[in-house]
Amino acid sequence: MTSYVRRAATVAAGALALTVGLAVPALAHVTVNPGTAVQGSWTKIAFRVPNERDNASTTKVEVEFPTDHPLPFVSVRPVPGWDVKLTRGKLPKPVVSDDGDTITESVLKITWTGGKIESGQFQEFEASVGPLPKNVDALTFPTVQTYSNDEVVKWADAPKADGSEPEHPAPTLKLVAAEEGEDDQHGAAPASPGAAPTVAAAASDDDDDEGGNTTPALVLGGLGLVAGLVGAGAGITALRRSRG
Repeated sequence: MTSYVRRAATVAAGALALTVGLAVPALAHVTVNPGTAVQGSWTKIAFRVPNERDNASTTKVEVEFPTDHPLPFVSVRPVPGWDVKLTRGKLPKPVVSDDGDTITESVLKITWTGGKIESGQFQEFEASVGPLPKNVDALTFPTVQTYSNDEVVKWADAPKADGSEPEHPAPTLKLVAAEEGEDDQHGAAPASPGAAPTVAAAASDDDDDEGGNTTPALVLGGLGLVAGLVGAGAGITALRRSRG
């Protein structure tokens, strides 16, 4: 029986290690979800912020918006327990939009404070943005994460030359060309398209499928179940052998 217990414990530990090892990378970095949007469109994105510390909670999140390809219209979805501030200001230099308009100021940063992301948890901070640029492959959103112990983590590293992931990659939204027949201006639109660009704080539609891709979670769940079944089968086989 002792031999069986040891074998079963070993198999269970292996299955747990496999499951945890697969799950940890999914919540390892601050990311933009979904990670891809259509050029020229309006879209809702969520900045997914995990807490990677066991001895502190996340108390502040600052997301910088691109100034070389500014987003004229930005609105944020309220997060219970958190205060949000949209910082708007002049761009380092004027930018000509895809429509030929000269943009001199835009959203520079969004800051969330007042709430807490505890150890082992994550929070999503949503924003509706647009129109996205039409001739750009990606937008980066350098993010600063502050913990309750005053530790500051800057997620602003650019991709490495060899293609590997840096230690603190900047959250990135990849932009793809619209498919033939697809409307570039799909999604949310400003209340007054003809008005000057403004910044608003408002709730967006509750479309959970736009807040992030759940496929990785489903895959990890399925792998965890398979690992558990394999462990259980190995334990039963060991028990039969020990009794035989």
